Amino acid sequence: MKSTTVRRVGLSIAMATALASVAACGSSGSSGGSGKDDKAVGKGSTRVSPIAALRSAEQSTDKADSAKVESSTVMGSLMSMDAKGSLGWGDGITGVLTMTYTGGTMAQTMRAAGSTSMEARYLPDAYYAKMGDKFAEQAGGKHWLKYAYDDLAKLGGSSGAYLKDQMQNSTPNQSVKLLLASGDVKKVGTESVRGRQATHYSGTVNVADLAAKNSNLTASQLAGLKKQLTAAGVTTEQVDIWVDAQNLLVKKVEKGQMSSGQYSQTAYYSDYGVKVDATVPPASDTEDFTALLKQQGLTPGSADTATGSGTSS
Repeated sequence: MKSTTVRRVGLSIAMATALASVAACGSSGSSGGSGKDDKAVGKGSTRVSPIAALRSAEQSTDKADSAKVESSTVMGSLMSMDAKGSLGWGDGITGVLTMTYTGGTMAQTMRAAGSTSMEARYLPDAYYAKMGDKFAEQAGGKHWLKYAYDDLAKLGGSSGAYLKDQMQNSTPNQSVKLLLASGDVKKVGTESVRGRQATHYSGTVNVADLAAKNSNLTASQLAGLKKQLTAAGVTTEQVDIWVDAQNLLVKKVEKGQMSSGQYSQTAYYSDYGVKVDATVPPASDTEDFTALLKQQGLTPGSADTATGSGTSS
């Protein structure tokens, strides 16, 4: 396989596989809020404010440790992708997702590699993407590509460092934290989500500000990330979540605008507490992506492997 093809397919998968997990779990935020308005006093009664309700939802979802997830992600002309599986977050992100690319340049890239669907396994220190036979035949005969989280920053610069941070720290309750941190949250009403009654909350967040407040990036990494977000046209996003009677997140939608078009991420959650079984693929059938790049004469972190992955953060 030509080195340019290996680079393009491998980096596209790295970004998309990471995005699938982050989209399913939500962007990282802090619990925020002053707590002063947790309860609002009405006429002779006390009602729970959106802030107090969201805090309960954040805590309940966090304690659940795992869930079945279905998500859809659209990123302008770059990618349309569906993902389905189970994720756990009791000790880092673990789980298995089956991802299908339905449109955009990513679908074309995957089609050229032999398949528009693949399995991804997430473990605390790395994630693995299973490629089709066509890719394996042209890339050493191995079907699995390993992406260590520590390598993400090298592959994608500031946006890669942010993805690494999100991959290792994001959980479904982070979407709830996004709204709490935004300072702009309102209760929309009660709606049915796949047959379950849920309360709908909505708000608008500043992407760059939240990245600065709620990640472990250095000042230079944050500056680079903000530059990439600005270049991609990403400024604010609309966040909507739905919480059921057990104070568990059952749906979340994040929408925003990029220079390449609108992006949106929708996820549904069910079967909280489900057993998650994610195992490391056989070493004999696994290739480390950075090692594969070196075999192709490319240097991880150099201009050889630079991409526009900043648009994905």
